[in-house]
Amino acid sequence: MYRMKSCPLIVFFLFIQFTFPQVQDKVDFIHAEVLVEPIPQERKIVGNVTYKFEVLKDVDSIFLDAHAMEFSSVLLDAKETTFRNTGEAVIVDKKFKNGQEHTLALAYTAHPKQTVYFLGWDDGVEGNEQIWTQGQGKYTSHWLPSLDDMTEKLEFDLNFLFKENYRVISNGRLAKKDTLQETNAFLWKYDMQKPMSSYLVAFIMGNFDKKRIQSGSGVPIELYYEPKDSLKVEPTYRHTQQIFDFLEKEIGVPYPWQNYKQVPVQDFLYAGMENTGATIFSNTFVVDSIAFFDKNYVNVNAHELAHQWFGNLVTEQSGEHHWLHEGFATYYAYLAEKDIFGGDHFYWRLLETAEALANFSGDGNGEALTNSNAGSLTFYEKGAWALVILRERVGEESFRTGIQNFLTQYAFKNATIPEFIWEMEKASGMNLSDFEVVWLQESEFPLDVAKSFLRTKNSSIDTYFTIKEKIDGHPQTVETVLDGEWDNLSSDLLKHRLILDFGDKLPEQFLQRVFMEEGLKVRQAAAMTLKKIPVALRPNVEQLLNDPSYVTIESVLYRLWTDFPLHRNVYLEKTDGIIGLPNKNVRLLWLTLALITPDYDIEKKSTYFEELSAYTSPQYHFEVRLLAFQYLGNIGAFNDDTLKNLIEACGHHVWHFKKSCRKILEEFLREEGNLDRVEALYGSLGSEERAYLDKTLGK
Repeated sequence: MYRMKSCPLIVFFLFIQFTFPQVQDKVDFIHAEVLVEPIPQERKIVGNVTYKFEVLKDVDSIFLDAHAMEFSSVLLDAKETTFRNTGEAVIVDKKFKNGQEHTLALAYTAHPKQTVYFLGWDDGVEGNEQIWTQGQGKYTSHWLPSLDDMTEKLEFDLNFLFKENYRVISNGRLAKKDTLQETNAFLWKYDMQKPMSSYLVAFIMGNFDKKRIQSGSGVPIELYYEPKDSLKVEPTYRHTQQIFDFLEKEIGVPYPWQNYKQVPVQDFLYAGMENTGATIFSNTFVVDSIAFFDKNYVNVNAHELAHQWFGNLVTEQSGEHHWLHEGFATYYAYLAEKDIFGGDHFYWRLLETAEALANFSGDGNGEALTNSNAGSLTFYEKGAWALVILRERVGEESFRTGIQNFLTQYAFKNATIPEFIWEMEKASGMNLSDFEVVWLQESEFPLDVAKSFLRTKNSSIDTYFTIKEKIDGHPQTVETVLDGEWDNLSSDLLKHRLILDFGDKLPEQFLQRVFMEEGLKVRQAAAMTLKKIPVALRPNVEQLLNDPSYVTIESVLYRLWTDFPLHRNVYLEKTDGIIGLPNKNVRLLWLTLALITPDYDIEKKSTYFEELSAYTSPQYHFEVRLLAFQYLGNIGAFNDDTLKNLIEACGHHVWHFKKSCRKILEEFLREEGNLDRVEALYGSLGSEERAYLDKTLGK
C-alpha cells in the first residue's frame, strides 16, 4: 500500500497498526468459491462462499472471521450444520480429525460499515457510481467470511452478480461474463490460480473503459479509466510498461500472477493498494501532461507493482516484519524512478527522505523497523534506506541473489526479517548482525552515514554540501559563493535546492537571471522563495503564468494578485479557464479571487459563487471539496447548501478529510449567529448528519 501524497511532495503520514488476528493453525483452508451480489441502494452485500479445507491436527471447532453478518445457511459437506455467530466470527463446533478434507458453504448478508465503499449512488449524477473495496490488513471479513490471519493463504475464485451494466474488476483472469436473462443481471467470473492472503481480495464496479498493453515477458496489463478521462490515459499511465519490465528484470523473479490491472477510483483512502493482480489507486493521479510535472502516478505505480512480489508473493509473518512489504516496495519504486528519470532524481530523493527521517528521530520520535507500531515514515523511507545500505554492503550480485533466493524460498508463503537476513548472509557470505542493529533495531536514523553515502555516489549532492559548508555561518557570502559557482552547476535539482535554501538572500539581479535562463523547477523555486515580488521582477514573475506547471501558476497567480492590486483584473483574465491539478487548485483559487476582486466581472459574480459552492458537493473528490470549503470559509460565504454539504462531509470515510471538515464547522459555529443557521437546517439533514450535530452541539 502507498500512503497518499499531494503535490508536489507533501506526505500525509498514515500510521498503520496491525493487531494479531486469531490463528487457526490446525486447519488449512485451500480454496474459496465466492459469489457476491452488491445491493448499492441498500449498501449491502448478499453472498455465498464455499471453502475447501484440510484438517492438519484433531480440532474441536473451526471458524471464519465475519463482522456483523447474518447467515441464512451454513453447510458442512453439503449438509446443514449448527453454528455460532458472535458478530465477529462464525464458528462450527464439531470434532474434525487429522487428515480429513471438508467443505464449508455459507450464505450470508453483510452491511459493511467499512471496507466496501458505495459512491455516487444517491447524488443524482448519472454515470459516476462506483463500488470498491479496501481490505488492507484484516478487513476483507467485513464483506466476505474469510480469514484475517495473513498466514492463511488460499486460492480464491470470485464471481459477481450485478444488475447494473457496469464493469466489474477483481483478482485473477476474467474467465466469463454472462447475461442472466431471467434476472436481467450480469455474472462476472474471475479465476485465480495461486493462493493469497484474504486481505488482498478486492473488487471494483463502475463505469470504466480500459487500455490493454503487454509486458516484455508477455504478461497482460489492463489500464482502466473513466470514459471522461480518455485523453489523460497516456500521461496517467506513462512509463507503465517500462516500470513492469524493469522490475521483472531487476528483481529477477518472473511476475507471479496471471495478469495485472490498475483501476483509479473516487475518494480512495490512500494513494494506492496492491490487491493481488488488481491495484486500486486514487483518481487524483489521473492527470494531463501539464499536471504530470507536478504530480504523477509513476512512483505509486512502481510501488504497488513491487508489492506483487513483496507482500503478495511473499507475505510478512506479522506486523513486526512489515519492512518486508513497505520498505521493499518503496525501495524498488525508487529504483524504477531512477531507471526513468536518472540517478540525480534517485539520490536527491534519498537525501530528502534522509533529512525527514533525521528530523523525525532527532525530535525523539525515532522508531525501529522491527517495531510493529512504527509509522509510515519509518516503514517506507527508513525501510528503503536500509535496503540501499544493505545493497552497498553486500554488493550488487549478492544482493540480487539473496532477493531471488528469498522470493523463491518463500513464494506463496509467509516470511520473517530473520529469514530474509539469513538468505542475504548465505548469498554474500557475510555476517550482517551489525547491519541489523544499526538499520533495523535502532530507533535513530544514522544521517551522517547516509550523507557520506550520498556524497560518494552523487556529485551534485557533494557539491551542494560543499557550497553549504562555505555559506553556513556566513549569510553575507551567499551571493558571492553562488555567483561564483552557478555557471558550473549542471544539475537542476541542485540549483532548485540552493534556491530554496538561499533564494531569500539573493539580489534581484541574480533572481532575474534565474527566471530568464533556468528550467521550470528552478524558476518555480525562485518564485516560491520571494516574500514579496519586487517591482523590477514583476515582468519575470508574470511570465511564470505561462509555465507548464499548475503548482507554479497557482502560486504565482496568488502572489501577483496580492502584490500588485492595480493589475488584478489582468491576471484573472490571463488565467480564466485553467482548471489545474485533479483537485482543481487553479480554478478554485481563481473563483475565490474573482469573487473578492470588487471591480472584476461584476455581472458574473453570482455564477462564480454558484460554481465555487457546487464544488462542495459529494459528487466531487474530497480534495476538491476541502479546498472549496476552505476558500468559502475564508471569505465568509457559506450558504445553506454548502453548510449541508459541510455537515455531510463530517461523516466522510476518509479520516483526514472528515477531521478537516469538522474543524471548519467548529470554527464556523464559534461566530455569532451561525449556531442558529445550522440549527435551522436540522430538519433537512439525514439521520447520520443529525446524530453528528447532536453530539457536536451537546444535545
